[in-house]
Amino acid sequence: MTIKYTGFADEADKSLEGQIATLKEVGWSAVELRLISGTNVVDLSDDEWKATRDRLGEEGIQIVGFGGQIGNWARPITNDFQVDVDELRRVAPRMQEAGVSFLRIMSYPNDPDNPLEKEAWKAETIRRIKELATIAEGEGVILGHENCSGYGETHEGYLELAEAVDSSALQLTFDTGNNSLHDHDCESTWRYYEACREHITHVHIKCAKPGDDGQYATCYPEEDPVQQRIFADLKSRGYDGWFSIEPHIMAAIHAGKDVDDTGEAQRVWVEYAQRLEAFLPSC
Repeated sequence: MTIKYTGFADEADKSLEGQIATLKEVGWSAVELRLISGTNVVDLSDDEWKATRDRLGEEGIQIVGFGGQIGNWARPITNDFQVDVDELRRVAPRMQEAGVSFLRIMSYPNDPDNPLEKEAWKAETIRRIKELATIAEGEGVILGHENCSGYGETHEGYLELAEAVDSSALQLTFDTGNNSLHDHDCESTWRYYEACREHITHVHIKCAKPGDDGQYATCYPEEDPVQQRIFADLKSRGYDGWFSIEPHIMAAIHAGKDVDDTGEAQRVWVEYAQRLEAFLPSC
């Protein structure tokens, strides 16, 4: 199996130049774009996007995916759906011109202040993602659903969505650490993987291990007891997609933990990448 590495370099440096420098330090030539100087790639102006695309092209760096905001932790099921439709229509032409396939989405967490009944939440989530998938099909975009926030946070929920939406534009971006961190149990990640592995076309690598207090925290790949099983199974099944790192050790944007200016985040990101390169082939 050829192993293709990429990652969210905004967890190493805020600036595009810093992200490019980080990738070059580890010898990688692909990036998954999310924040650039604090702005999500999907919200860049036309001029900012063109400058970003051209600069990466100059450096020979391929854009693998956009870390979009559709249905994410900040957009509950009661949020204005038009915001998501507009985001998809805005970025689809940019993805086409840059040869980008994956737009990361989630599936609308229930509103903590005004929650819907489960069946109503499910029905509205399906309605929204069906509409988005129809647009995505026409634009050649893959909606890469991450097992993070929303109805598809559980494997049962994702499988219900996949069956109901029934579109090649909806595929699974599997994060190897989200369920461990959410449920404080690495076996939760394995259960999600085992139930949904037929749907996986893109992989985010995040790792977690329990501390002395029983709470789970992010860690390096070889320290997480479930990573080896997942990687070995992916390899045995002939997975030929990307392995994209999202360490969450020095930065976790949704939790208000941003990159500082000390350079430590870049050092950790580079070490994470190097340790993954040493570990993954042996699985």
